[in-house]
Amino acid sequence: MTIRRKEIHIAKRASEVTPFLAMEVMERAKELEAAGREVIYLCLGEPDFPTPEPIVNTAVQALRAGQTTYTHSLGRIELREAIADYYRRRYRVEVEPEQVIVSSGTSPLMLLLFATLLDDGDEVILSDPSYACYPNFIRFVGGKPHFLRTRPEQGFQPQAADVASAMTPRTRALLINSPSNPTGSVLSPAELEALAELPIPVVSDEIYHGLTYEGEERSILEFSPDSFVLGGFSKAYAMTGWRLGYLVAPKQSVRALQSQHQNFLISANNFVQLAGVVALNECANDVAAMRNAYNKRRLHMIRRLESIGLKVQTMPAGAFYVLADARHISNDSLALSKQILEESGVAVTAGIDFGEGAEGFLRFSYANSLEKIDRAIDLLAEMFEKKGWL
Repeated sequence: MTIRRKEIHIAKRASEVTPFLAMEVMERAKELEAAGREVIYLCLGEPDFPTPEPIVNTAVQALRAGQTTYTHSLGRIELREAIADYYRRRYRVEVEPEQVIVSSGTSPLMLLLFATLLDDGDEVILSDPSYACYPNFIRFVGGKPHFLRTRPEQGFQPQAADVASAMTPRTRALLINSPSNPTGSVLSPAELEALAELPIPVVSDEIYHGLTYEGEERSILEFSPDSFVLGGFSKAYAMTGWRLGYLVAPKQSVRALQSQHQNFLISANNFVQLAGVVALNECANDVAAMRNAYNKRRLHMIRRLESIGLKVQTMPAGAFYVLADARHISNDSLALSKQILEESGVAVTAGIDFGEGAEGFLRFSYANSLEKIDRAIDLLAEMFEKKGWL
């Protein structure tokens, strides 16, 4: 019997999704490691701490108790109430449980949100540089990312006057991220207030809340109740693989979002949602301990990077990233990151992954131990000296 191979058509929207370079660096690093090379990972935002024990215990108990069924499409009421109570305690804002949509991480919620806000050709303003996946979410549903070039002296964060100048009749939202990936910068209350006063909805990715080291952490909801907030458990609670996130949305948009969630995602894992309740209610001390450790690493990494000639133009105040200027070495950050990995065994992320505004920069993650950070910088120093880059 002769089997005929069939041509598979790849849709335009799928073929236009650009690779996530941070993941590609990590995948190449894994290949080198499997071949026996020493590799130190400073490329991903992956906490190296274990998930706090109360969270793990709750999930195990919930599994044994048979909490493995579907839940309400918005999420378990216990978790939505705990999220609303958290915002009341932490930010003094009123959020009703009916405004909260729980899902398997913030990424699927971002896709549903932009599908809700955007018709074909509608625009979202976002800073350049910013999180690498944002443009793909927007484009995938037919929208257009409108990149706003930002400046290092302003933390690579958007300024209200610049956003107002960039708005067009097709602008449907402004997307912000504070603390930010890749820079770790934090928007001040005055900056948040100015952005909230613009006549377009603000979508605020607050996934790194809980990991701010300088100044007071503020939510966009304190300044505009008609904003959309993406939050979750991956970063502050060391729960990346648990896949648990939420969206706080204005009431008038919830039904449209819920209908999509019912169709495309159904619900987040039942037992994981119960673990999320415990995270919010019982694990503040665990988060504080991790935050203190990250802060020590942050300050240490900045000193070490600058000692080998990598300038930190924007001092990170949150998250666990440092965006370091390597333009004196190369203006091709992807080629440089690949060379660094192959020759030194240190995995870092190319700035170009986050937009043209970060070309020539390298992003370093300090979600790794002080010992490994020191070992990585030592290896880089040795390589840089051999290359004459020091």
